[in-house]
Amino acid sequence: MTDGPAITAAALILEATFGYPDALLRRIGHPVMWVGALIAALDRRLNDSAATARRRRVAGVATLALALAAGLIQAAMITAVMRAAAGRYAWLPLGLLASTLLASRSLHRHVADVGAALMAGGPAAGRIAVAHIVGRDPEQLDTAAILRAAIESLAENASDGVVAPAFWCAIGGLPGIVAYKVANTADSMIGHLNARHADFGRAAARFDDAVNLIPARLSAVWLILAAATMRDATAHGAWRVMRRDGRLHRSPNAGWPEAAMAGALGLRLGGPRVYGEEVVAGVWLGDGRTEATPVDLDRALRLYRRVCALQIAATLAVAIVMAFIAQW
Repeated sequence: MTDGPAITAAALILEATFGYPDALLRRIGHPVMWVGALIAALDRRLNDSAATARRRRVAGVATLALALAAGLIQAAMITAVMRAAAGRYAWLPLGLLASTLLASRSLHRHVADVGAALMAGGPAAGRIAVAHIVGRDPEQLDTAAILRAAIESLAENASDGVVAPAFWCAIGGLPGIVAYKVANTADSMIGHLNARHADFGRAAARFDDAVNLIPARLSAVWLILAAATMRDATAHGAWRVMRRDGRLHRSPNAGWPEAAMAGALGLRLGGPRVYGEEVVAGVWLGDGRTEATPVDLDRALRLYRRVCALQIAATLAVAIVMAFIAQW
C-alpha cells in the first residue's frame, strides 16, 4: 500500500490539531468504544467459566479472530469506497478516518491534567486525576508517586496510542490501524491474568505483545532523538538506560519507552505498585531521582510533544519519497 505513509501523515496532523471532537463523542461515541462493545459481547457469549482451560483458550482465539475480521472487513470496504470516489486523493479522507484512532492530543491533555490538579488541589486532587490514566491504586500514591505514574503512563501510551497505530497505518493504511486498535482494545479488556481471563484472554495478550514489538522500540528511539533536541534532557541517558533496563519490565514492550523516558529525564520510574489488593514487585527503570516534581512532568510533556513532531516529520518525508517513486 504505497499511500500508507500519506494516510498516516494526514491522520497524525489532523489528530494533533483537532483531536476527536467532544460533540461527536457525545453523539455517536468513539470507534474504540464500538470495538469494546463487540469484544464485551463476545466475552459474555463465548467465555464459559465452566469450560475447560483448553476450550476457553480456543474461545479466546475465536473472539480475537472475529473482532479482527469485523474490523478489517469494514476498513477494507471503506477504503475501497474512498478510492473509487476520490482516486489518488483518497489518502485525505482515509487519513481523516484514521485520525480517530490516534490519541496524541487526548493523551497530552490527560497527563497535563494531573499536574494541573496537583497544583490546584494538592495530592487528593492529583490522585483523582491520575486514576483516569493508570490502573494502580491511587490512594497508595504520594505526590512524587503520582507524578511518576503520570510520566510512566505518558511513555507507555505514547507507544500504544500514537506510535504503534501510526506504524501499522503506514504499513497497512486504514485496515492496518483498525486491526491494531482491535488488538490493543482486546488486550486491555480481556488480556488479564485473572480467573476469568487468564485462559480466554491469552491469545489477545500474546497478539498485542507481537504487534507492539517493533513500535515499542521505535517509541524509545523517538524519545532518544527528541531528548537530543532539549537542553534539560539527555539523549545519552535515554540510550543508556533503555539498553540496560528496557527488557527488565514485566511487559516485553512497555519497558522500552519507559526506560528511555527515565534516562532522558534523570528519573527512576516503575518500581513496586499496588493494583487493588495485589502488590506488584516491579523493577526500577533508570538510576536517577524517585522524587519527581511538577517540573519533571512539564519536561516529560515537552519531550512527548517533540516525539509527536518528529514522527510527523518522518512520516511526511516517507510519504513524499513514496509519492515521487510512484510517479516514476
